[in-house]
Amino acid sequence: MIAPGAVIGILGGGQLGRMMAMAAAQLGYSAHVYAPEPRESSVAAQVSAAYTQGAYDDEAALAAFARQVSVVTYEFENVAAAPLAAITAHVPLCPPARALEVAQDRVNEKSFVEGLGGRPAPWRQVDSAEDLARAVAEIGTPGILKTRRDGYDGKGQWRIMTAQDAAALTLPDVPLIYEGFVTFFGEFSVILVRKADGTVDFWDSAQNVHENGILARSTVPAPAAIEAQVAPARALARKVAEALDYVGVLTLEFFATDEGPVFNEMAPRVHNSGHWSIEGALASQFENHVRAILGLPLGSTALVCPGGAVMDNLIGHQADDWANLLADPANHLHLYGKAETRPGRKMGHVTRLVR
Repeated sequence: MIAPGAVIGILGGGQLGRMMAMAAAQLGYSAHVYAPEPRESSVAAQVSAAYTQGAYDDEAALAAFARQVSVVTYEFENVAAAPLAAITAHVPLCPPARALEVAQDRVNEKSFVEGLGGRPAPWRQVDSAEDLARAVAEIGTPGILKTRRDGYDGKGQWRIMTAQDAAALTLPDVPLIYEGFVTFFGEFSVILVRKADGTVDFWDSAQNVHENGILARSTVPAPAAIEAQVAPARALARKVAEALDYVGVLTLEFFATDEGPVFNEMAPRVHNSGHWSIEGALASQFENHVRAILGLPLGSTALVCPGGAVMDNLIGHQADDWANLLADPANHLHLYGKAETRPGRKMGHVTRLVR
């Protein structure tokens, strides 16, 4: 165990790092954030004791950063894995770099999950227009063409409704993947925490509703039809965590279908669909992530209220309604401190407990 008073290094300066730093402070630890943007642009820096501006592939800067902390974690998975050896030469990196290597490339991710017995949507690797035409012919339409790396919240994605759509598309000069549509009646996430000794615990799975490719609402507990698919989804998530020798919070997203859960994607970090746990669980995903990477005993993931919780993201100018949101005493409002409001940008979230 790493005793209170130590410094946790966080790669990434966004809202997940911000909430992680706040959870660390509650337990008597401080955070040192490393990110490429200036300090004044980082919302995590606003609540952290130290900040280093540096590129994610600057091995000398990463090594210097590592020498100032006791352990390093990350809130952002689009970080090149190879340069992180500069960190692991000095302190533990949790979760391990292998989790990044798998999760940040959709082909690697789906192949890895299939190897563990998971069932993703039908997919094909696409490196050329000919590959896309072949993928559409084999899988059919409708489908989604995605970048293999870096896409999130609907970015880097193109819907293909017909073979003609595929033929008319000018492909970007990056590796791609084509995925067939899945017929589903709900979406849900499995969020677990794992310690280095193999201890694993799960939070209740949230039903997730997306709008324009961005998570809009998470509700726990999920409806019964979705809840019936949580057990096999958890079994897969546990296999993923064990295969990666994972330490920290891990998230897998699923489609609930008539044939059972279909794997969508994984995130080797705390996750937007778990924000409800700050007020809705005895120990939040952020607190237990901190506990796990420090080797501390885990807190309970049980619901605070039997009725669960509802979390709504505040996207773009929805956050401008903060005064009305605060006027309802049942609301737990979280604003992320972002200076600029843009359409599609996550500005905060609000959680309501269901008693």
